[in-house]
Amino acid sequence: MVIITWDMGGGWKTRKWNLMSKFTKSEKTMGCKFKETCFNRENRERQHIEISTTGWVGRFRPAEPHFTSDGNSFYKIISNEEGYKHICHFQTDKRNCIFITKGAWEVIGIEALTSDYLYYISNEYKGMPGGRNLYKIQLNDYTKVMCLSCELNPDRCQYYSVSFSQDAKYYQLRCSGPGLPLYTLHNSSNDKEFWYQMILPPHFDKSKKYPLLIDVYAGPCSQKADAIFRLNWATYLASTENIVVASFDGRGSGYQGDKIMHAINRRLGTFEVEDQIEATRQFSKMGFVDDKRIAIWGWSYGGYVTSMVLGAGSGVFKCGIAVAPVSRWEYYDSVYTERYMGLPTPEDNLDSYRVSDAALDILSLLHDHIADAT
Repeated sequence: MVIITWDMGGGWKTRKWNLMSKFTKSEKTMGCKFKETCFNRENRERQHIEISTTGWVGRFRPAEPHFTSDGNSFYKIISNEEGYKHICHFQTDKRNCIFITKGAWEVIGIEALTSDYLYYISNEYKGMPGGRNLYKIQLNDYTKVMCLSCELNPDRCQYYSVSFSQDAKYYQLRCSGPGLPLYTLHNSSNDKEFWYQMILPPHFDKSKKYPLLIDVYAGPCSQKADAIFRLNWATYLASTENIVVASFDGRGSGYQGDKIMHAINRRLGTFEVEDQIEATRQFSKMGFVDDKRIAIWGWSYGGYVTSMVLGAGSGVFKCGIAVAPVSRWEYYDSVYTERYMGLPTPEDNLDSYRVSDAALDILSLLHDHIADAT
């Protein structure tokens, strides 16, 4: 369980992650709350059960409800029929909810709710999954939507977060970028745009050949190609060592709809690994990339993907650095692992656990003397 409300009763629940929770309204108290099971059988109940048929519920956890002041309705981010996460309005006395946002983009979070407006962050603007902007929608007319940040300083600021005062009369916008160039890569099999980010050395000359380093994470609902300005190891390598550093968001990445994110449901170590290899193969065909000097590195899940990529024997990469990788999912945090992989039992998903073992295809491995468990 990730989002819970405590009840005086108790009981064991299923560990499967595609079932969320029940919404219960008690006639005795007329109060509303979320919980898995109603233990008071005397009360009439109205329940909302959220189930994902393609993967897990929510992104990293199920979204929380935002109740109106009278407690008779709430707004919540759920997946629509197309698999994009949007805001749906639930009324406690009705069975179905009404989506108040729609489109081939996603609502990132509900930030504030007043009697007149709902404020939310989304990546709708210019169709860029790695962007974030603040919107408000009028509650008595869902067609009246306004972006509050899109045109403030579009060249400098494309990735916003926000903090509201308690009464939502004031808010603070925080601009985090950009500063790094963004490009698009097309997958010919489904004509879907995937995003990548490339950091080029200063005084870049496309007629020259540069070594390429893939900076990977690629975990469920991850995002590496975004509009945030950063100063890190990647920018150091590009600016000082004349290395091109690239990151790619393939299948399994977030904020582009459930079809992409849930592609790796119950099969970690498959499509997200294949996509990193294929993306790098395409990068190697760029005239300025030295295809004989291509490496990959990642930390945590990125270390796992690095290990799987090198073990695949594609011939694309010459070497890699895997920091704190997961080697076998059976030995990793069960709350995290079972959310995306199910149970490591013959009755559930043991075969996928076995083929996702990063130690199966190791040929040459060097290990340092420092253990890292982050």
